[in-house]
Amino acid sequence: MIIHTGNRTDIPAFYSKWFINRIRAGFVLVRNPYNPEAVTRFKLDPSVVDLIAFCTKNPSPMLPHMDLLKPFGQYWFVTITAYGKDIEPNVPSKAQVMEDFKGLSKIVGIDSMGWRYDPIFIDEKHTVEWHLEQFEMMAKNLSGYTKTCVISFIDLYQKVKRNFPEAREVSSEERIILGKEFIRIAGENGMVIKPCAEGTDLAAFGADCSGCMTQATFETALHAHLNVPRGTGIQRKGECACILGSDIGAYDTCGHFCRYCYANTDARLVMQNMKRHNPDSPFLLGNLLPDDVIRDALQQSWIDRQQYLF
Repeated sequence: MIIHTGNRTDIPAFYSKWFINRIRAGFVLVRNPYNPEAVTRFKLDPSVVDLIAFCTKNPSPMLPHMDLLKPFGQYWFVTITAYGKDIEPNVPSKAQVMEDFKGLSKIVGIDSMGWRYDPIFIDEKHTVEWHLEQFEMMAKNLSGYTKTCVISFIDLYQKVKRNFPEAREVSSEERIILGKEFIRIAGENGMVIKPCAEGTDLAAFGADCSGCMTQATFETALHAHLNVPRGTGIQRKGECACILGSDIGAYDTCGHFCRYCYANTDARLVMQNMKRHNPDSPFLLGNLLPDDVIRDALQQSWIDRQQYLF
């Protein structure tokens, strides 16, 4: 099976000590964000966890602990945009993150690395021309360290509207202009563009619109075929075929405080939650409560031991 760490928060950036403690303990407890008393226990055992998927803006805190992750398959999506501290206040310098990206790629391999340049928004400072210039510089820097670049355009969820009220939708015309040029630039640097939940408009220009965390993505990383149970963890039906279930993170815990974030309600709540974090707890936030009901996740390896891609 696949364990996700990054759909709700950035565990490598802010909770690496906790995550390593969980790897050593061999299990993690996760609250249902919509029913907090419902708790799921996941084994963190390579006999049943085929791959751990990471999404982060700062992999650096995890780099000293990569030996502990060797028994697991891995896939790393590292988000690197060109925005400044006015948009991404607590994200490290882009130059440093790109160096960490390249170092990580050398450890886990090019097939286990993806670059995310998202979300894309347009304003007076961050124009179409600005994005194209910045994207090309980054693509040249990361060439040879990944084959995948995921892009998406800003979605104005209610949380985003509240925290980033001046943001606006990117027009269809702007999406096509940027998409076509990104596809060209990425191709020149050995990468394929994968739009994230953006439909198929860019497929005609060479984009892979099948999804970014698909079965094929993880099979390529593992160099093995997966027998994924039907309907397992597949979300956003009609938009993509990504396998997004079994996430061990928690909402309202990411300290990057990016203006466009959809996972944080507000900064005050995030700071309160981060104070509740105990790196020795089986939970990312807090501890076991009297009314908690714990169930063990149904876990099994999905690797087809008889069939390999490579």
